[in-house]
Amino acid sequence: MTYYLAIDIGASSGRHIVGWEENGEMKTEEIYRFLSGVKEENGHLVWDIAALFSSVKKGIAEAFRKYPKIKSLAIDTWAVDYVLMNGDKEILPCYAYRDHRTASVIEKVHTLLPFEKLYERTGIQFQTFNTIYQLYDDRLSDRLKNATDFLMIPEYLNFLLTGVKIREYTNATTTGLVNAKTGEYDEEIISKLGLPKRLFGKLYRAGTLVGALKPEIAREVGGQTKVVLCASHDTASAVEGIPMDENSPYISSGTWSLLGLKVPKAITDENSRRANYSNEGGVGYIRYQKNIMGMWIVNRLKDELCPEKPFSQIVEEAGKSAFNDYVDVNDNSFLAPKSMKEAFDYALEVKPQTESDYFRCAFISLAESYKNALDELRKNSGINFDTLYIVGGGAKNGFLNELTEQVCKLKVRALPIEATALGNLKLQIGRK
Repeated sequence: MTYYLAIDIGASSGRHIVGWEENGEMKTEEIYRFLSGVKEENGHLVWDIAALFSSVKKGIAEAFRKYPKIKSLAIDTWAVDYVLMNGDKEILPCYAYRDHRTASVIEKVHTLLPFEKLYERTGIQFQTFNTIYQLYDDRLSDRLKNATDFLMIPEYLNFLLTGVKIREYTNATTTGLVNAKTGEYDEEIISKLGLPKRLFGKLYRAGTLVGALKPEIAREVGGQTKVVLCASHDTASAVEGIPMDENSPYISSGTWSLLGLKVPKAITDENSRRANYSNEGGVGYIRYQKNIMGMWIVNRLKDELCPEKPFSQIVEEAGKSAFNDYVDVNDNSFLAPKSMKEAFDYALEVKPQTESDYFRCAFISLAESYKNALDELRKNSGINFDTLYIVGGGAKNGFLNELTEQVCKLKVRALPIEATALGNLKLQIGRK
């Protein structure tokens, strides 16, 4: 039996999953799970990347304890965030995308390059935390002065494991700096923004060998294996892991809801720009998708209103509530409020009266946001569909799935599978 290791890291937790093929089917076993998350440091939200790497190594060690021979491993994570490097040394902190540091630079970037121009060249939707704005803030604060590289989070972790710096295509497209036609970093954008060209190297596709574990890492984790590239943006791997019978839209439902459709080439027309649809790299196709609010709002309400209550009870009680008003969950007021409850109160004319009212409102609001995005998807792509695939943690929420079917008027196929890990493993197994 040949074994592979998928390391799938989201913005709130990570998991190590060993996979193998048996009788023509993919078999998996979760070996290790850990919490990840942001912390506040000097008034900013940052990632504890040392703790993150420590968890990555612990999970690899656990995998080797049970499966001493692992052919390869690959890492996927959330998008847009990165670590600046000066040679082999990090330039810290590693800012988190929910930090507000880009607020003052967005207008400056758009003065140099209007968003219409950026979208025409990259096809990437506007988000206040896009890498392009983060890097421009770095430039203005002189953080790029001694930077020799910037590595997206999976690339950085690969580097720590192997000593090799290789940049991966699908995650790079989320930066807002990759040309939608060439699939490489856009030299005109980089030049206009005054970003150092040395930071932007060649982009490699899924299946590329990064290298073997460094000897000291192999000793620490108790085994040797190859590190390869999967589609290192977790949503790109998730799409590869969805067992679709046809080309239907999907939602990768987690902290964010990534809703999209596979298309052969980028769609960068005015309607797509206005609808804030993104054209992100896939494995041989473009993921025409929209980054909309996900379970973040529900999780934050839970933390604030009833942290000890089981999620299953929250869902059951929300189903019994009669509250039917909804909010625009994609409004910036829900991105990182000090109080999620107060954000709902401010947005609603009729205030929820009970905990279950707040949760029902959140679920209805998510379903309405899915409907709006699907309507835009039909119009802009010219593709008709009657099925929606939902994967990820949110697929386990039966009440939200029912609401989505009712509001969106289509068949929901909820697959409570580790689609990202499955896609990660599939790309390793298919590597030549």
